[in-house]
Amino acid sequence: MKSEYELSLKDYIAIIKDRALLLGISIVVILAVTVAVAVTVPPLYQSTGTILVESQQISPDLVSANNNSFADERIEVIRQRVMTRDNLLRIIDKYGLYADKGRRFSESDKIDQMRNAIVVATLSTYVKGRGEATVAFNVSFEHKRADVAKDVANELVTLFLNENLKQRTERASETTEFLTQEANKLGAELASLENQLADFKQAHANALPEHQALRMSMLSRSELEFREVDRDYKAAQEELRYMELELSAANAGLATKADGSRPTPAEQQQDLPSLKAEYAQLLTRYKEAHPDVVAVKRKIQALEATGGKGATTSTVSLDVARVRTRISAAQERIASLAEQKRQLVKKMEGYEAEILEAPQVERGLVTLMRDHDNARKKYEEIRAKEMGAKITESLEQENKAERFVLLEPPLMPEKPVKPNRKKIVALGMVLAPAGGAALVMLLEMLNQRVRGVGALESVVGKRVLVAIPFITTQAELAQRKKWRKLLIVAGVVLAAILLVLVHLLYMPLDLLLFKAMARFE
Repeated sequence: MKSEYELSLKDYIAIIKDRALLLGISIVVILAVTVAVAVTVPPLYQSTGTILVESQQISPDLVSANNNSFADERIEVIRQRVMTRDNLLRIIDKYGLYADKGRRFSESDKIDQMRNAIVVATLSTYVKGRGEATVAFNVSFEHKRADVAKDVANELVTLFLNENLKQRTERASETTEFLTQEANKLGAELASLENQLADFKQAHANALPEHQALRMSMLSRSELEFREVDRDYKAAQEELRYMELELSAANAGLATKADGSRPTPAEQQQDLPSLKAEYAQLLTRYKEAHPDVVAVKRKIQALEATGGKGATTSTVSLDVARVRTRISAAQERIASLAEQKRQLVKKMEGYEAEILEAPQVERGLVTLMRDHDNARKKYEEIRAKEMGAKITESLEQENKAERFVLLEPPLMPEKPVKPNRKKIVALGMVLAPAGGAALVMLLEMLNQRVRGVGALESVVGKRVLVAIPFITTQAELAQRKKWRKLLIVAGVVLAAILLVLVHLLYMPLDLLLFKAMARFE
């Protein structure tokens, strides 16, 4: 019965003996290739400059800059600006970079090659209250010549410093200019609203809400004045009616006294001296234009014209004239009071209209005042921001705000950073036996050779009765001695190569020997 045969340790040792030559050659070839790669790859030198992100020089509690942003973001923006096509081409032409590539490299290839050679690495630390914060960053450049790497790194550091200053100054100036323009716009808008508010108040000066109490007081005063005038008006009408009755009585020849009683015949036969005395007495109390004074004067003139006769007739005529004069004065007074009433009614109607109009005026005024207050707040806010932007601009121009400071300039590199020849050789030492073993295993998998009695039994499915051992001939023994010598020579050569590589790439052998002896003492 057939079964799956598994190789034993003896089988593996037999395979190694059979494939020893191939395995040795594979190890030597792979190791030689890795050593050749480690030796022939051209070295790359790296020059690095360190730029410190320095905080604001003046305390933020006194002057706060408005041009703050995350350092990582600002460094990335500056990196993009520095590594533009024009800047890189200028540096390439200035230092003759990649000139040995000839026509194989186009401008785009050179720019890509240079971008790959530039390394910008940030240095972060923990800051209390802010967490991880970038405090510095390195700008490095790699090239096969150490002096070129240093010069280009210096050029890049200078570009970073100048671009940072330019960017911050431009941003501060643009911010100030923008805020100034916005402040001017808001100032013009605020002035327009102030003019609208003034025009509105002027157009509705008599209906403004703040004058409401005054208008109510004036309305009450006008109503009180109207009642007084109306009372005088009614009294004047009563007096007029009385004087009209008195006029009717005078026209009928029945003079009446001031108290409504008729005069006696003796009173009607009043003489000229008594009239003159009465006239003189009236002048002491009234002016000449007074109706009583005028009536007495007419009586005197009438008596003087008749020589004292016809006193009764003259007296009646004088009474009629006096009454008419009083009626005329009463009518004028009534007309004046009526006009006063009309003026007061008109005034009260105006006050009432203004009082009724006040709520509508107040709504319009509130709207204008709200717009005015909002515009004023925006204007004051934008002016405050403009002042802050001007302070920030001054800080940037005087280099007192957050800035980039060259902490360590790029130096001439003493040894290359690429390739790491030690790692390449160490990798070759690992890959050489692994590669040889993989090649042997691949050949064994492709070869269907039966090894040993166990393998034969698993193939034929029957037990082997007799096994004849391998008989080595003299020629094979000689061949084995020859290969053994070759392997010893190859081992010695390989050991010598390893010692040379250690001496050249790691440490001189004498120093290594001294260190080893010092450790065992």
